[in-house]
Amino acid sequence: MNNVSHMRSVMRLLQFTDSTFPVGTFSFSNGLETASFENLVKDASSLEAFARAQAHQAAFSDGVAAILCHRAFIKGDYEQCKKLDKYLIMFKMNAEARLMITRMGKKLAELGVRLYDSPLIKRWLEDIKNNETPGTYPIAQGMIFAAAGIDEKSLFCSHQYGIINMVLSAALRCVKVSHYDTQIILEKLSDEVESLYEEASLMKPEDMNAFYPELDILASLHEKGNMRMFMN
Repeated sequence: MNNVSHMRSVMRLLQFTDSTFPVGTFSFSNGLETASFENLVKDASSLEAFARAQAHQAAFSDGVAAILCHRAFIKGDYEQCKKLDKYLIMFKMNAEARLMITRMGKKLAELGVRLYDSPLIKRWLEDIKNNETPGTYPIAQGMIFAAAGIDEKSLFCSHQYGIINMVLSAALRCVKVSHYDTQIILEKLSDEVESLYEEASLMKPEDMNAFYPELDILASLHEKGNMRMFMN
């Protein structure tokens, strides 16, 4: 890759990973609001453990699906992308998680058809609108990043950053931590992304796993809870 194309891909990566990218990540806390309310996450140490659990859960489910979709999109295998989408939605045990990844997925698809002249992305958006496919965010990421010429390692980094940053940004609004605390946690968890990628990149759809029941319980409590800073 020459310097110009490399710089372009870096700019696109920054664009898609930015917290202001209009897909609605700021609207969700990934269960942190309930964890804070129940006093399970109350300081930097417990926040780090919570963010790490979220990152690991996402790496071996959403992250694997995004990588496999990225590969399928490059090959022009739309049916595989669609198959992965339907497979992934079955991993979401609570309504809040399903709402989050489908709402963000549709928004990213809508942006994708405006950014890239891709028949596959256009077909993808139409299938979402016609309820032919759930339209999950990781699948949309796989497609959009491939269309943008961003490699799968960078895709996985962006995916992990998005999950971790969603939790840490929410923490600044509902946990007694500072910006210094959240940046230190981000630095620590960034050191773990490479090993997560090495494992996730070798997985097949049937290898995907997301067994973190505490996170699903917190999300289900949030659906019926009284906390309303974030969507449910």
